[in-house]
Amino acid sequence: MSLQFEFPVTLTTEKFITRLSHHTDAQLISHQHALKSYYDSFDWRLYSKGIVCEHTHSKAASSLSLRNLENTPIIADWELKQAPVFARQFNPGKLRDILTPILEMRALLKICSLDYGLYQVNITNKDEKTVLRLFIEDYELFNNRVSLQPIKGYDKAADHIITLLTGKLALSPINEPILMAALKQQNRKPQDYSSKLAINLAPDLRADIAGKYIYSHLLKAIKDNEQGTIADTDSEFLHDFRVAVRRTRTGLGQLKGVLPEDVTTHYADFFSWLGQITTPTRDLDVYLLHFDSYKESLPAPLRQDLDPFYGFLITKQRKTQQELAKKLRSAKYLSTLLEWEHYLKSHAPKFPAEANAQLTIKQLADTRIWKIYNRVLKEGKAITPQSEAETLHELRKTCKKLRYLMEFFQSLYPQHEIKALIDHLKKLQDILGSFQDYQIQENHLKLFSEEMLAQKIPAPTFLAMGVVIQNIDAHKNQVRNRFGSAFADFSKAQNQASFKALFAGKTAQNGQPKHLC
Repeated sequence: MSLQFEFPVTLTTEKFITRLSHHTDAQLISHQHALKSYYDSFDWRLYSKGIVCEHTHSKAASSLSLRNLENTPIIADWELKQAPVFARQFNPGKLRDILTPILEMRALLKICSLDYGLYQVNITNKDEKTVLRLFIEDYELFNNRVSLQPIKGYDKAADHIITLLTGKLALSPINEPILMAALKQQNRKPQDYSSKLAINLAPDLRADIAGKYIYSHLLKAIKDNEQGTIADTDSEFLHDFRVAVRRTRTGLGQLKGVLPEDVTTHYADFFSWLGQITTPTRDLDVYLLHFDSYKESLPAPLRQDLDPFYGFLITKQRKTQQELAKKLRSAKYLSTLLEWEHYLKSHAPKFPAEANAQLTIKQLADTRIWKIYNRVLKEGKAITPQSEAETLHELRKTCKKLRYLMEFFQSLYPQHEIKALIDHLKKLQDILGSFQDYQIQENHLKLFSEEMLAQKIPAPTFLAMGVVIQNIDAHKNQVRNRFGSAFADFSKAQNQASFKALFAGKTAQNGQPKHLC
């Protein structure tokens, strides 16, 4: 049973109260200005879980509530005067417990705010006892709404008013938050940003045109995350920014003979520079994100000794963040990115001279994916338990290229088949990525310890950091020992047959790929 109703377009709050009074004893208790704000992460993590975060503020009270998409309350904090930025900043309790695993490191951002008049009308019986409360939301740009708050023991009163509202007063039950109407008014849709690639390509599209389309999609992701990266709103802006940069670099490096060579070389250098300038800040973000796990890995008596290291990381991260923000405001960055955008929007030549430009994108995709897949197999088979760490790092980079190519072109293949192969690849990547992450962390923590020596950091902190380094080294070795079985699973005959069936096609002769580029 809905307890919220929408007014007809022509019905004002004043007329509604007057008409309501003709049929029941209605008393206007209060009228005040109020503000309703909606929050979610930049990538809509709450909405993706069917949750709407709503903060209301008036002179009388402020509250933050979580509702489902049918506008039914889940939980509320009736005294929260403003929404915290991060889930960890909420008071301990169910609200924080719900938000923390969903939002993780992402900030709560204001999606929109709505001013409205809030009226409270009480319905009374013959004994002048309040049997039902009505809360009317009077909007300037949207149809007004009224919510019913039943009072225990007076269920029949609520039933009577619902019949009255939907009958003689012609109100309509509504089961979605007004956020939906506000987004529509702004020409926005929920989940209008996602870090996941969703590029739809026609198989017979010319390769150079398809390449520019892919790069345009990635450029949008870079621009979407640019201001959040500069402002350091949360660490995921920089993460998604870097992923879009890496994907662009992979495209420029792997889709050879598609764009003019001078264009490819120029922008490959630019995006390589972007990767370099964003690395220090991202590394420090990762250490800060891992800090709690570093502490938890220590014996209880040593945990507080690690706190000075957190202060060291914060100071260092702020410095690198300021340097990064300056570079992302520089003429080099702004002008080159604008030139890239203009190039991508320019018309493709009717008869391109580049060797692979006139291939269909399906031909190019088949060839490149098949070639890089075979490189993964070759590099992986050469790795033994005695192989240097660098060999695993090289394989990780090759796997990343394969993954990006498969994601670029996944719309060209049966979705359930390519998704299954991407999932197999992800499992191998998880092992390789964890191994490299642990090795980098181990090396950097040692360097940080040396850097901190000159800062009069307490000796117990170095002892605690030493234990953290030992723990990381142990995890690194455990992951390294899992590589053999992970690669064996990825390279098993069934998967090889699936890759060949999906990507080799007409490009394979006698089991060998015919490389078009």
